[in-house]
Amino acid sequence: MKRIHIFGAAGSGTSTLGSTLSEYLPHTQLDTDDYFWITKYTEQRQVMERRTMLRKDLTQYENWILSGAVCGWGDDFRAYFDLTIFLWIPPHIRLERLQKREFQRYGNEILPGGSKYEQSKTFLEWASLYDKAGMEVRSKILHEHWMSELTCPVLRIEWDYSLEERVKMVLDYLK
Repeated sequence: MKRIHIFGAAGSGTSTLGSTLSEYLPHTQLDTDDYFWITKYTEQRQVMERRTMLRKDLTQYENWILSGAVCGWGDDFRAYFDLTIFLWIPPHIRLERLQKREFQRYGNEILPGGSKYEQSKTFLEWASLYDKAGMEVRSKILHEHWMSELTCPVLRIEWDYSLEERVKMVLDYLK
């Protein structure tokens, strides 16, 4: 399979799995954050600009792995995928990962009074909605609906598997 899309909730490991798989497969790794954000996590690109940039890269490479969700802004790309991999992990584990990641990125700036406190708090509140929110935000329900409209196979990896276990599951599936 030449064109693989990996997605799930923030903190589910899509970027990590995509990057690691690109070490085993002859695929170029692409991440939706690079298309979505002008300035990472603060300034978003306009939808048409995202689509134009992504379409250019998806057609430039023969084999690629696209990690991160494109639901909503990238619905036109569904037909590009040969395989979609959906990642889900229990919310408490995912949110703990995100809190650690926020601290690794910003340090004490995410603590009350810090310059990134409000941004981090808003992000973590948004991320916590994934398993219980409706279609109005990036949620499991939205992702389930989005997957139901795909024409390619979907490999679901649902639990807190190690990176090595996830890589093995994908490579076994591709055999």
